[in-house]
Amino acid sequence: MNYPGGLKKQFQNNLNHGNRGMVLEDDLNITNEYYRNNDIAIIYKKPTPITINHVNYPSRKDAVITEAHFKIPSTTDYNGVYKGKYIDFEAKETRSKTCFPLSNIHPHQINHLQQIIKHGGIGFIIVRFTTLNKTFLLMADDLLEFIKLNKRKSIPYNYFAQYGKIIKESWSPRLDYLKVLEGD
Repeated sequence: MNYPGGLKKQFQNNLNHGNRGMVLEDDLNITNEYYRNNDIAIIYKKPTPITINHVNYPSRKDAVITEAHFKIPSTTDYNGVYKGKYIDFEAKETRSKTCFPLSNIHPHQINHLQQIIKHGGIGFIIVRFTTLNKTFLLMADDLLEFIKLNKRKSIPYNYFAQYGKIIKESWSPRLDYLKVLEGD
């Protein structure tokens, strides 16, 4: 790219798959902070449980974890309380315009959402179709029903359009998914 004054800047297209889903996650973290700050709900991102195998201690303040592994499979991404009800959900992004691959949700996460519903909690997934710039909330009941009735390895976009609820982006809160839960 040529800038005024003859400066030239080369841009590299470094594709990093390690941060897929981070934009949605950032939007949800900002939204959850808004909910907490405005006394609407208490919802947090769950930390991933790890076991530390090796730490490099050049000094006490500069300790760096150099090797770790996951203790147990993580359940879902977020949980908390809203209006006296337990909320638990998974957040995913897909670049597909036509479907959401079920391989993105692990069997233990699906079982976890079943248990949430069984015990009276509110369970759902939030899926962002990044290419289409659409974010949907799909209740766990609808997710489980799709899995039960279909042999497909993906959920079609049309299923989200029919059974899911669109979460519109705004300034504050960024993704008001609680408003969508309420049906407003």
